[in-house]
Order: sequence, then structure tokens, then C-alpha cells
Amino acid sequence: MKQTEVLLQPNPNARIEEFVYEKLDRKAPSRMNNPELLGQYMIDAGNEFGPGTAYGNALVKCGETQKRIGTADRELIQTSAINFLTPLRNFIEGDYKTITKERKLLQNKRLDLDAAKTRLKKAKVAEARAAIWAEEVTKSEQEVRITQSEFDRQAEITRLLLEGISSTHAHHLRCLNDFVEAQMTYYAQCYQYMLDLQKQLGSFPSTFLSNNNQSSSTPVQSVSTPSLLASASASLPSVSNSIVTSGISELKSSSGNRKARVLYDYDAANSSELSLLADEVITVYSIPGMDSDWLMGERGNQKGKVPITYLELLN
Repeated sequence: MKQTEVLLQPNPNARIEEFVYEKLDRKAPSRMNNPELLGQYMIDAGNEFGPGTAYGNALVKCGETQKRIGTADRELIQTSAINFLTPLRNFIEGDYKTITKERKLLQNKRLDLDAAKTRLKKAKVAEARAAIWAEEVTKSEQEVRITQSEFDRQAEITRLLLEGISSTHAHHLRCLNDFVEAQMTYYAQCYQYMLDLQKQLGSFPSTFLSNNNQSSSTPVQSVSTPSLLASASASLPSVSNSIVTSGISELKSSSGNRKARVLYDYDAANSSELSLLADEVITVYSIPGMDSDWLMGERGNQKGKVPITYLELLN
């Protein structure tokens, strides 16, 4: 029971607070959980960058998904508490205490019965040896009958309570199934939310240039400034890794040729640039004095500048 509480609410301070409010018979104040907080911060940051930009839009979408996960997490806690944790707690704090009390009484009755039988046995031995009055033996026999009756009554009470455990187990088994079903629903929801988010973010590489220039009347193909590509690369985590690789710096310093795989489609803005297709392999090299965000690329007889944010250098 305690470990289930830890699973549903990992924060010990929050558990203590909920316990205090429960004892005071008051409703605990509603607070945002961690996924909801993260989602809100992502949405705020995305709005600051601008929801019209690729990075800002991506942050807003991620934030919305995190908040949906937070809502699903809240539903899991509520459903599990009602269907699993509360029945378990009621049993432990109610029926279980009653059963434990009756079992302890049974043990005491057994000790009383054993003591009465011992006294009766001693009285019979003394009667045989010392010819004491038969009344002592009769008294001991009566005491044994009374204690035996009390023991039998307590044993029946305890037996009935313990036999009821089987129906309790059946009830708890249904509660356990409800708990597992709640977890299954929660993880299925989280998976679906993340799958939807992944699909939404998957469309950004091919459209982030137009997203960053929604207010401009200039066609996307004419936008080729290195600063724009550098800012847009922030929305492509996998691309930023390739930018800072040692392979780029080595290529810049050695001026040698390297093979590179194209990560995303790219339309040349003018005759000095080379159009690219995703997953094709081209030859790239650096020219002294060239902007740090660009490399020269070759494909057969075609040659032109290519943005390094679109490339992954190959060994």
C-alpha cells in the first residue's frame, strides 16, 4: 500500500500534505504536476520565441503534449486511488485490524485453556496421592469446560473471519485488474500523444524556412541568409549535433574532400547554391574565406554552396 502511494505520488511532501488535508476532512488545493509544469514552461517559451517560428511552434506543440500527459497522469492517480488504493487501505485499516484482534484473543483463550487443563491434571494427581476432596477436581473440571467453551467460541469467530479472506482476495483481485487497466490506459495515451507529436515535428525540417518567414512576401527559395539557417537549426536537435562534430572542424582546417549524407531536401536560392535531396551522398569541401555556415558541394558535374545544417559527414 505504501509503495503504491509512492508510485502514484513520488513527492513525499505532497503525500504528507494530502494526508493532513484528509485528516482535517478538507480538500487539498489543486496543483499542477510535473508534466503540466514542463508543458506550461514550454508553451511560454514558445510564445516568447514566436509561435510563427519553427522553434517556437515546436515548443508550443511539445508543451501541449506534455500538458496532455500531465492530465493523463492525473487521471491515472485518481482512478488508481479510487479503484485500488482506497479498497486496500480500507481493508488494512478495518477488516485486517479486526482479524488481528480476534486472532490475538484466540491465542489468549488457548493459553487459558492450557492453564485450566494443567490445573485439572495436577488436581487429579493430588487426589490420587493425598485423597483431597473431590470438590477440587470438580471445580477444575468445570473450569476446563468453561475455558474450552470460550476457546471454541473464539476459534469459530476467528475461523469465519479468516474464511472471509477468500472473498476479500477475490475483491482485491478485481481491484488489481482495475489498477493494471488504468496503467495500460495511461501508457497507451502517453504513447499516442508522443506519436502524434513526433509526426507533427517530423514535418518541420521541410517547412521551417517558410514558418520563419510567414510575414515575408518573398518566396521560400529566395531565402538563403546564413543567419536564418543558423536560427532555424535550433529546431533540429539532430542537426545541431552534426554542426559541432569534430569532422566539420577538421574539414574546415584541412580543406580536404569528405563524403556527406544529406539530411533534408534543400532548394537552391540562386545559381551559386546546390539543390539537395534527402539521403543522397555528395562530396563536400571548404574554401578559405567561405562563411562558416556553408560548404562547397559536388554531385557529378554539379557544384555549389550547401548549408552545413543539412549535412551529416560520413567517415
